[in-house]
Amino acid sequence: MADTFSKNKRSAIMRAVKSGDTKPEMLVRRLVHGLGYRYRLHRADLPGKPDLVFSSQRKVIFVHGCFWHGHHCPRGARIPKSNTDYWLRKITRNQDRDQANLATLRHQGWSALVVWECQTKDMATLEPCIVNFLEENSDSVTTPPITPST
Repeated sequence: MADTFSKNKRSAIMRAVKSGDTKPEMLVRRLVHGLGYRYRLHRADLPGKPDLVFSSQRKVIFVHGCFWHGHHCPRGARIPKSNTDYWLRKITRNQDRDQANLATLRHQGWSALVVWECQTKDMATLEPCIVNFLEENSDSVTTPPITPST
């Protein structure tokens, strides 16, 4: 099915989508700051411009939107009804780029935590995952366990 919007209208909609300072990112930032950790934001010299960077620990946190990065939760598994081919290709490219960025970071000696948008709905579960990630000595890529969203 073709896109239901004109090219100009679709362009305006896409320009309105924020890439930084999103609600899930702000929730994670407030949580981490409240726990006493200090970080830098969106370091452009690191692959993928991680959302939170803990330079002294060589750790980063990415906060991914479930739809945009193709998460397997109900919101992320949703397939748009219009312009389906475009969106599936776009999400696949995002996933491929994410994997390449994580591999490069790991190769450079950084540990990464991926927090999904749906996980920010249960901060009580997310908090210990973040604390464990920041306190452990590991060079792995970690994702907190998924809790069913309501």
